[in-house]
Amino acid sequence: QVVLVSGHLDSWDVGQGAMDDGGGAFISWEALSLIKDLGLRPKRTLRLVLWTGEEQGGVGAKQYYQLHKENISNFDLVMESDEGTFQPSGLGFSGSAEARDIVKEVMTLLQPINVTDVFDPADGTDIAYWMRDGVPGASLHTDINKYFWFHHSQGDTMTVQDPNQMNLCAAVWTVVSYVIADMEDMLPR
Repeated sequence: QVVLVSGHLDSWDVGQGAMDDGGGAFISWEALSLIKDLGLRPKRTLRLVLWTGEEQGGVGAKQYYQLHKENISNFDLVMESDEGTFQPSGLGFSGSAEARDIVKEVMTLLQPINVTDVFDPADGTDIAYWMRDGVPGASLHTDINKYFWFHHSQGDTMTVQDPNQMNLCAAVWTVVSYVIADMEDMLPR
């Protein structure tokens, strides 16, 4: 059984793609690194996917889906970060009402950093195939006021990234992915 954590690489045009969506790739990597460094071993596999080709029609995500859809019943949650890694505000979530209630409870663990909201729905080109077929999905919500200042521009460089905000995003990703992966049962469909 798998909890999938992901971001993608968008540096196909004029910018470096640091914020869109290198930040999502970095926090996904960091989440799994933190879990490993803490010596935690959840009941389910945490799988990191760094997607390619999102801007070219999601070809990387489509290929991954085609290769793994036969095991769709083993995918517990698919997570994608693609709104930059600014100040996090919560999660977008798509899934059953019962699963949403569980995710809301998980988000209460993030009260110390004031990131507890659960929005409807989850969004993400790379996880859309899975959600369409009933797998619960989560997307990181951040303060996107500055997102389009840098989106697909020469300004999308590492200088856009605020290390403190990225750490908060990584904390959200770490807590949600670990807790869901370590629950006794998979999220209800």
